[in-house]
Amino acid sequence: MEPIHYALLLSLFAGLAIPVGGALARWAHIANRAVEARVLKSVTAFGGGALLSAIALVLVPEGAEALPATLAVGLLLAGGLCFAIVDWVLARAGGSGALVLAMLLDFLPEAMALGALLVTEAATAKLLAVMMFLQNLPEGFAAFRDIWAQGKLSASKVLLVFVALAGLGPLCAGIGFAVLSDDPEILGGIMIFAAGGILYLVFQDIAPEAHEPGLYAPALGAVAGFALGLAGDMLIG
Repeated sequence: MEPIHYALLLSLFAGLAIPVGGALARWAHIANRAVEARVLKSVTAFGGGALLSAIALVLVPEGAEALPATLAVGLLLAGGLCFAIVDWVLARAGGSGALVLAMLLDFLPEAMALGALLVTEAATAKLLAVMMFLQNLPEGFAAFRDIWAQGKLSASKVLLVFVALAGLGPLCAGIGFAVLSDDPEILGGIMIFAAGGILYLVFQDIAPEAHEPGLYAPALGAVAGFALGLAGDMLIG
């Protein structure tokens, strides 16, 4: 199999976790609403922990390595500011897409990195694809519930949107393979910018949504999500 085809398949595999997570959320039958709320908060926190691990272990280290310090810091701040504006616009429009935005800010730059890695480090790219799948699963679960709860789209339409989002993975991997493998500065800039956006969304929307006084499982779920990212980073490293 040609490396470019392998890059597309690996990124599609990682992206399919998004609709799979959504399908699990759709078909989860939890009788007690209080229990359901706690489970959702824990899953949301787990996804937040996984996102923080992506920032701390992948996006920032890999991005900063290819950029001068002033540019890296500027792009991180710009990413946070940009997505603060996007969040504000969404709030004014009466909707919340924070979980979806954070999921895509994690998935798409990593898909680009996956495509770029296949040029030189195929084994690392395979492990990265597995970790992306495991991260996308809880993120897809929580993001599905976030959109579905608004009542603007039916469950089937939300799942179709998530299938389309999964299709963005191969597109980004193809860009990474064909273009960014020879231009680490641009890839690094994209990753740092995305890290700033994710960091804003985690503390503005995801962490508050996962919190409930007297409930400790969500915070532990965040630790578990970060531990997942750490395990993957150590395996890859």
